[in-house]
Amino acid sequence: MPSFNFVLLTIVGTGVVTWLSRITPFVLLKKFQLSKGVVEFLSFVPIAIMSALWFENLFVQHIGHLPSIDWANLLASLPTVLSAVISKNLLVIVVVGVISLGVTRLMMGM
Repeated sequence: MPSFNFVLLTIVGTGVVTWLSRITPFVLLKKFQLSKGVVEFLSFVPIAIMSALWFENLFVQHIGHLPSIDWANLLASLPTVLSAVISKNLLVIVVVGVISLGVTRLMMGM
C-alpha cells in the first residue's frame, strides 16, 4: 500500500503539471506575436475537437463489425445543433444538450 506522503506528492505533482500546461501558453503568447496564418489555422481547432467528440459519441463500436448508431445521442444532437446554429452561445448549447439527452434517455427508458 502506498504511503500517504507518496499519494499526496503525486496529487500535488499532477496538479502542478496540469496548471503549468494550461498557463504556459498564455505566458509565452504575451511575449511573442503569432503570424496571421497561424492564428487563422488555430481558429479551426475548437471546431475540429468538438466534431471529433461528437462523432465519437454518435457511433457504437462493435469489434469485427461496422459501427452502429447510438440513437439516443443522435436524437439529442438535433436540438443541440439547432441551438448552436441559432444562439452561437456555448452555455446555451451545453444546457440544451444535457437537457435533450436527459429527456431522450428518459423517453427511451435508458
